[in-house]
Amino acid sequence: MQTILRDAVISFPMFGDFSINPPSTFVLFGRTFYLYGAIIALGFLLGILYCAHRSEKLVGIPSDDLYDFVLWMIPTVIIGARLYYVIFRWSEYAQHPADIFKVWEGGLAIYGGILAGLALVIVWCRKRKIPFGALGDLSVFGLLIGQCIGRWGNFLNREAFGRETDVFCRMGLAQPGRNPVYVHPTFLYESLWNLTGFLILHLWFKTHRRRFDGEIMLLYVAWYGLGRALIEGLRTDSLYIGGTGIRVSQLLAAVSCAAAVVLLIVFLRRDHAPLYVDVRAQALAAAAAQEEKKEA
Repeated sequence: MQTILRDAVISFPMFGDFSINPPSTFVLFGRTFYLYGAIIALGFLLGILYCAHRSEKLVGIPSDDLYDFVLWMIPTVIIGARLYYVIFRWSEYAQHPADIFKVWEGGLAIYGGILAGLALVIVWCRKRKIPFGALGDLSVFGLLIGQCIGRWGNFLNREAFGRETDVFCRMGLAQPGRNPVYVHPTFLYESLWNLTGFLILHLWFKTHRRRFDGEIMLLYVAWYGLGRALIEGLRTDSLYIGGTGIRVSQLLAAVSCAAAVVLLIVFLRRDHAPLYVDVRAQALAAAAAQEEKKEA
């Protein structure tokens, strides 16, 4: 298990003598909170605003429907991320089960949140009769924004870093009275990887039409899975499967990437039903025409 060095001074030799010692907590109403949570919330909010701005035009889902979905998604994702973390660290919580509910102390796993959110998307789409792929295509933009920004919470916590290294972009962590330890800033690697993925998908689908609902979602799974599989191998705080030495997130990322690539190849060779955004536009046009006839 990786030690969190919240009192360590952070430095980046590539920037000369630059160093920083930012706080990782703040006090509100007499209770201590981690800035990590505030940064996660910021990323989540910006992701929602972006998706709401593009939802109607990109996938045909009204922004009001999207906000309704978000009200269900927030608690679902938090619970899923927490359960995933607790399950794979059960030995730490077995003797103190009440600590499971202390989310403000940290301990959320992104894959748990994604899996819980995925289950909610399936249920919500069936209830609203919206193609799963349409909502998935929209949601991945919010995920990329949230993941890109959220990783900087790890920076403030001095956590989610990699093994010791001497690469040019290494990050130094120096506790009081000790020499700095230089490690891979894996939080930065993943943040930049997600930012790159967001920019690529945003710019591409600003000028090109999707060929089927779910296309962007599969591209995201392939992109994120590839990056996470590579970066996870550098980290020192991975969750493992029993005593196998197999990293849970790395295995899941690699498998999901491979599956997404295979599905993309298969689906791109097939004919597809009309995009939901086109179906909804036609339905609205037909309803408007019918209303005009009634008024006439």
